[in-house]
Amino acid sequence: MLKFADLINENVEELAALDTVDAGKLYDLGKIVDIPGAAETIRYYAGAADKIHGATLKMSRDLQAYTLHEPVGVVGHIIPWNFPSQMFVMKVGPALAAGCTMVVKPAEQTPLSALYYAHLAKLAGIPDGVLNVITGHGSTAGAAISSHMDIDKVSFTGSTEVGRLVMQAAAASNLKPVSLELGGKSPFIIFDDVDVDKVSDLALQGSFHNKGEICVAGSRVFVQEGIYDKFLVKLAEKVKSWVVGDPFNPKVHQGPQVDKQQYDKILSYIDHGKKGGATLLSGGKPGGEKGYYIEPTIFTDVTDDMIIAKEEIFGPVMSVLKFKTVDEVIRRANATKYGLAAGIMTNDLNTANTVSRSIRAGVIWINCYFAFDRDLPYGGYKMSGFERDFGLEALYKYLHVKSVATPIHNSPWL
Repeated sequence: MLKFADLINENVEELAALDTVDAGKLYDLGKIVDIPGAAETIRYYAGAADKIHGATLKMSRDLQAYTLHEPVGVVGHIIPWNFPSQMFVMKVGPALAAGCTMVVKPAEQTPLSALYYAHLAKLAGIPDGVLNVITGHGSTAGAAISSHMDIDKVSFTGSTEVGRLVMQAAAASNLKPVSLELGGKSPFIIFDDVDVDKVSDLALQGSFHNKGEICVAGSRVFVQEGIYDKFLVKLAEKVKSWVVGDPFNPKVHQGPQVDKQQYDKILSYIDHGKKGGATLLSGGKPGGEKGYYIEPTIFTDVTDDMIIAKEEIFGPVMSVLKFKTVDEVIRRANATKYGLAAGIMTNDLNTANTVSRSIRAGVIWINCYFAFDRDLPYGGYKMSGFERDFGLEALYKYLHVKSVATPIHNSPWL
């Protein structure tokens, strides 16, 4: 695994280019963040591989006992198209460290870097048959993994709708356990005691990073009424400098959407926003006449019942909503079927503590956003899924616990 990580670092430019060509991701960001981060994730789990320990148990009867952590067996990883490299290592790293073999199915839109990672794994000496990559559509290759009688666990990241199908297939086959990281409609909550200039930058990144194709996008921006107007002025000013264009251009902030289907879906949501009564502050149309580019789009005067505030758009669309009190924003932030992430922007420690404890989401970022780390468990509540990626929690989900007990006679240490 350590050799695998070294090879990833040695092939940064190739891997970044593949993700840019496939997914429209920013090439320079891939070289600086995504690919080096992928190598570090593999290295992190390599360090955990020889630290998998059970426990010695104090029994209430004349027994001595201990537990073993054993690999679950063959894992099927089904990964999405928005972060091809990071999703690959997020799944593969802990499963390899746990001692599992695996079949990885990348999204049909973005298979290239997964195939290259498999090539590097072979060069690193990972035995044949341990790390396998198959390409294909979800309805065929993904369905085959979910229903296969010889696959012992499925780890899936993607939409809530497909997550249901994965669970159904797993239950109908060999009742394999399933790990799901699904959709989100995350609240980005701004209280009126913050620096509006700094927070407006974070809000733009929270909605438009990776062209909005990110499940934890802070696309529901709740702004306390005392700074609402000031925040909108600052937002409108800053979004003008947001450059949409060729993802190989280092001056560009936002590349094209992954494909025409996603492009059309996002534009249809923008149309819903226009017709549903929201006010268009910026964007709202394609970014040029060629390619799947969409202008960063901001809607204000959004209400909780609007489609753009309820459904995951997975594109560069921000909804800004006004609130008055802490209790109100907690209630409204939780009024969603999702529970993946949330952002809380405040300089008041009591407010930060109260709101972070009250929001039903798997990861809460206080005065930051997209604060991912390989040591930080990541996953959702409610219809955003269950179990965790990253951290040691991800390692343990690929391990079974076996209890071993034997009689012990005439011991004074019961």
